[in-house]
Amino acid sequence: MNWKSFILGVGVGLAGGYAARELLAQKTSVSPERALYNAKETFKKDGPISGSWIQMTKEPYKKGHLAYDIYRGGITRKNGETQEQFEFIADAGTGIILDAYKLS
Repeated sequence: MNWKSFILGVGVGLAGGYAARELLAQKTSVSPERALYNAKETFKKDGPISGSWIQMTKEPYKKGHLAYDIYRGGITRKNGETQEQFEFIADAGTGIILDAYKLS
């Protein structure tokens, strides 16, 4: 085996792997399960959670002039003897809660 060819192959492989990693890092999104986990951790601060759900498919959402891909979800929380239900909207790219509101 020619050492020049070997070193060239290793160099091309490393460069290709680095480029692929950078491209994948730019296009990743948070799983719905991770977004639900983030929401539950946020809502737990105000009381125990008795139920939760999340929509598994992304959908477009516009808030002001900003456009997002989002997951919709819900949390049921006990407040004394009553239960409160909330719906939340989480950014599919970061998992951050963009909006949450109480259902009546």
